[in-house]
Amino acid sequence: MRISELSERSGLPVQTIKFYIREGLLPKGTASAATRAEYDETHLERLRLIRALREVGDLSVAAIRRIITALEDPGVGLHDLFGAAAYAIGPRVDAPDDDPDWRAAREQVDALLEELGWRVTGQAPARTVLAQALVALRRLGFTPSPAALRPYAEAAAALAEHETGLLREDTTRAQALRMLAASVVYDQVLVALHRLAQEDASARRFGPG
Repeated sequence: MRISELSERSGLPVQTIKFYIREGLLPKGTASAATRAEYDETHLERLRLIRALREVGDLSVAAIRRIITALEDPGVGLHDLFGAAAYAIGPRVDAPDDDPDWRAAREQVDALLEELGWRVTGQAPARTVLAQALVALRRLGFTPSPAALRPYAEAAAALAEHETGLLREDTTRAQALRMLAASVVYDQVLVALHRLAQEDASARRFGPG
């Protein structure tokens, strides 16, 4: 298909498609003339995935590039691929070294992960994100004990088992990319469902009969 058709079917402007090609997110089309290239369904699929990561997952072009670079490296296994995606997604948090609240929160995160037996590297960005949340809870007057965090950890573990259970060792790279994109989008699904469930629980417990 011509780039105009690719634009129409993907819902993205031609200039955006060309930008993604320049940024290495989308492979170049097959040259059919000096100034013309042809594109196929793989380009359309990649654009739909990029669009989901950008618009729903709110990922930067740089983050998507890191994910695609790892995806296209045949030496990167599924575990490392998921790690590359998780670390690219972020968010990145600058944690102060001299703040006692932050030190306590990081120690609590380390202790929680050890108690759960989760195999997580020390460089995982989510460690700092969790520590930041614990600092904020403490400053709001809450005491986020391990018992208070366990229901969230158990729900997260169940979801992670479900997601990784959909993949096998012989999963193709294209299937893996789709799963990675879906996991980013499902993060937003989880947030939305949590808020809807809270509204429902509040209505049943505190609302009018």
